[in-house]
Amino acid sequence: MKITPQSARRVVRASAVYDLIASAGFALPWTVAGTFALLDSLHRAFGLTGAVPDADATFTVLFANLTGSLVVVWSVVRIWRPTLAFGAADTVARVLFSAAMLSALGSGASPVVLAFLVPELTWAVVQGGAVALASGRRTLAA
Repeated sequence: MKITPQSARRVVRASAVYDLIASAGFALPWTVAGTFALLDSLHRAFGLTGAVPDADATFTVLFANLTGSLVVVWSVVRIWRPTLAFGAADTVARVLFSAAMLSALGSGASPVVLAFLVPELTWAVVQGGAVALASGRRTLAA
């Protein structure tokens, strides 16, 4: 199966739009508290076990802001210029983010993390496959 580079770039751009929406709330100190409160509300509404992020924990907020702002910038770059190389790099990042989420779940994080993990893995497969097929490869490996 072959996919055109233009179609693969549309997938890269769509994944970037998703990332921008999913990550914007983590990017700034004054938005992350509301985002953490939303996650806590979902956690409580579904009666889940495990830990949720603490908006009063300075390092938790700092690293949420650092990660969120980096993802926002990276998303804008991919929306502006959705190249196959950026799509391949983003697919690798998605696998790394997914590994971190799986580790967090294994360490007692709230299953609310699944709301981020499932789309992350889905985009890794969809985008990675599109980039590989548009590049004429069966995998993203060189």
